[in-house]
Amino acid sequence: MHLTNLPCNRSTIFVLIRLTSSFLGARIACVLISSKKTNFYSIHDAVRAGNVEELAQMVRNGENINEADSEHKFTPLHWAALSGSLECLHWLLWHGADTTDVTPRGWTAAHLAAIRGQDACVQALLVNGANLSAKDDRGCTPAHIASAHGHSYTLQTILRSGVDANTPDKNNWKPVHYAAFHGRLGCLQFLLKWGASVDDVENNGNTPAHLAAMEGHLHCFKFLVSQGAYITYTLGARNDQGETPKDLAQRFYKSSITQYIEAVEYERDHPQEQENLAFPAHVAAFRGDLDTLQKLIECGVINFNERDDKGSTPLHKAAGQGHLNCLQWLIEMGADCNIVNDAGETAKDTAKRFAQLAAVKLLGGRSQEESDEEIQTDDPSFFEKHGVEGSTDGPNGPNMCLGEKKEGRMRAFKKIEDLERLLEIAKSNYRQMGGILEEDRKKRRETTEAERTIQELQAQLEYERLHRERLECKVDEYMEEIGKLNKSLDRYRTEQVRCSFYLFLVNAKYLNYYGTIFSS
Repeated sequence: MHLTNLPCNRSTIFVLIRLTSSFLGARIACVLISSKKTNFYSIHDAVRAGNVEELAQMVRNGENINEADSEHKFTPLHWAALSGSLECLHWLLWHGADTTDVTPRGWTAAHLAAIRGQDACVQALLVNGANLSAKDDRGCTPAHIASAHGHSYTLQTILRSGVDANTPDKNNWKPVHYAAFHGRLGCLQFLLKWGASVDDVENNGNTPAHLAAMEGHLHCFKFLVSQGAYITYTLGARNDQGETPKDLAQRFYKSSITQYIEAVEYERDHPQEQENLAFPAHVAAFRGDLDTLQKLIECGVINFNERDDKGSTPLHKAAGQGHLNCLQWLIEMGADCNIVNDAGETAKDTAKRFAQLAAVKLLGGRSQEESDEEIQTDDPSFFEKHGVEGSTDGPNGPNMCLGEKKEGRMRAFKKIEDLERLLEIAKSNYRQMGGILEEDRKKRRETTEAERTIQELQAQLEYERLHRERLECKVDEYMEEIGKLNKSLDRYRTEQVRCSFYLFLVNAKYLNYYGTIFSS
């Protein structure tokens, strides 16, 4: 739209002034950020901003790569892990940054990455030999930190590296206690899959259920109750002061926890009411009986959104038990996933409480589609669309413009290509000088193993061939013997017929003789 086409009035002029000022403000902000990033006071400022070029220049000018700042006593590696400056983190690790340096609180770079959930930074530290089992001054490992802050994906990376999920801190708190106390349901579910126990107690005798009840985290408390061996044991467990989870919930005025415990105790004390036959579709969904559920709904006996006496629909029942076939069919039939029961839970909440992760995914809709797009390194727009999780794109990351982020990705990708090319050249030179690479040894081992297998199979084939020939010879002998026996049998039968005929003639002769005597 041209400015000459706009009506010239005060409102139009005011809008134009606001648009112009906002545009100029954004441009000025970018200029200020760029100018700020060219005048860093220390190596730590460059790392926090994610400027790897300035970082490299400062190190070349004599800055110590492991120098701690004066305020926080953080090294550049600490700041890179905390701010998510992945490119700077890699550069520091490649140039010998010490992964064992700790802050005054005993935090390593892995602890700081776990605080912010910088999963890519944790993976980079792990690949470069960082100890993910290191403890801080309170005895906490990065697994404790990730559990407390609810970073389940980072926690998964840590546990897959071999870290014990049941490592205690100085107060005997394990990661499962931190997750329960802070209401981190995702971390809680993940820890139980990795062997954490809902019955572990800390120094005061509190189980994770005590801590969740104390803080009023209803979803975590429901999940812990569902995962216990016995509901009575989980609800009746007492700490060193003799308090149950219900006592703690009442003392700290967590009414939602108290109401839920009372409802569970009522169900426990009245088991005959747990399965209400007045709602057959709910019973079928609870059992995963899809055929019965289909018949009831298709025949119009009940509605697929019908509630039982506790406000639950068949979708709630199927979600709690993880019956995906029933869930899929109900969703296709148009069942409402947003209906809440008397406990305030949707079907998705019920699936979360019982750790039915497949049901949660089905009810929560599909996540972002994974791109099958091929890499187009010649197109700069590729690096604008493809970020790295846990890198400088994070919400808590350094203040970088989109263009700077794109340039950083392009530099990293070009570096990968250059290193791969140099690696191929080095391998070729090494082979020409008579060296044997590990991949060559592996190929030789595979070839030798294949040749040995072929020889064994050929020997076995030869043995089977000879064995078959011997069997065929035996078969021929047996056939010849059978022919002889058949001939003997034929002769025996012929002699038997002759004997029978001779006896017949003899009998006939004697009959004629005695008949003549009797007649005379």
